[in-house]
Amino acid sequence: MENNDAPVEFNDDRTVCVTSVKGLKENWQRWSNEHQEYQKHNPFSNDRGAMVRLQRDQDGYGRPLEGSLTEQRGQDAHVHISREVEELCQVIRDIGESCGDGGGEKRPVVTVEFGKLFEHYVNISNKVMGILLRARKQGLVSFEGEMLWQGQDDRVLITLLQSPG
Repeated sequence: MENNDAPVEFNDDRTVCVTSVKGLKENWQRWSNEHQEYQKHNPFSNDRGAMVRLQRDQDGYGRPLEGSLTEQRGQDAHVHISREVEELCQVIRDIGESCGDGGGEKRPVVTVEFGKLFEHYVNISNKVMGILLRARKQGLVSFEGEMLWQGQDDRVLITLLQSPG
């Protein structure tokens, strides 16, 4: 009779592989356990009852798992968008006109018409309005209206309130 736990050596021209049925079984079981644990956190898994759900008041709610690729992609996207906002503010500073004293502050206020900004910035990025909205949300620029449309809102003034930083 054969012993199933004894190592078996496979030899082909490329590699030498020593394995046992017990080792294969342990590796498969480890992979299976890891996959089941992963599926508990997967919102697209068919096993909805086993999924661990965080409540709104718990830490980590609405956030990707720490160390996951999703978290890394989110951080990379944040850095990329921050750079685009900084670049937009620099373009406004370069092509805009200084006026006023900044409400008593030492630096002058810089303004630019949307049409002029659009024509200059569209060569850099096609997401002019999205980046403007992000900059306004961060308190870096201000302008009238919810959205600005090319042609229709070319005369709307965009004011640079502060530099990103």
